[in-house]
Amino acid sequence: MRFQDSNTQPKQPSIAEQRARQQALAQQERDEELARQADAKAATRRKILIGSGVTVGLVGLVATFYSVAKTENVTAVCTDANGVVQNDDYCDESYVTSHHGYSSGGFWFIPIPGGGYQSYRYNYGGTGTIGQHVSGGSYDPPSARTNVTTKSGKSVQRGGFGISGKSGSGGSGKSGGS
Repeated sequence: MRFQDSNTQPKQPSIAEQRARQQALAQQERDEELARQADAKAATRRKILIGSGVTVGLVGLVATFYSVAKTENVTAVCTDANGVVQNDDYCDESYVTSHHGYSSGGFWFIPIPGGGYQSYRYNYGGTGTIGQHVSGGSYDPPSARTNVTTKSGKSVQRGGFGISGKSGSGGSGKSGGS
């Protein structure tokens, strides 16, 4: 019989067909649950990956900040015009002005008995003892992030050039700065 009329009742499925349908529905539910779990796992993995990227970025940013912002420590030694290490007092503004000296362009000038002035300036990073030629270092002031101290422990403000504009007699009243 190829055609059924509209009055024909469909045949009841056999027990094997019913069991196969139930197993197919159960398998479909398991597949859907596995797909939901896989989606949840992928979403969690994405969140972890994004969080890790943000963490690595922040660590890099903080590391860059610390490397740029960290201060260096440099020791300054007072030298005369010939590069011979002198007493730190000769490069100290209060000592120079109390001896009627002045500062100009990073140099400290102290009057010499009999006329004239002796000039002194800081060497940054150099070494040596009083009376010896300074070894190494530079006469260029370090950056503002650098902590500069003398061997005696005094802090040198802004690379040792001072910022006050005070002067003793004969001075221009002008201080350099970095």
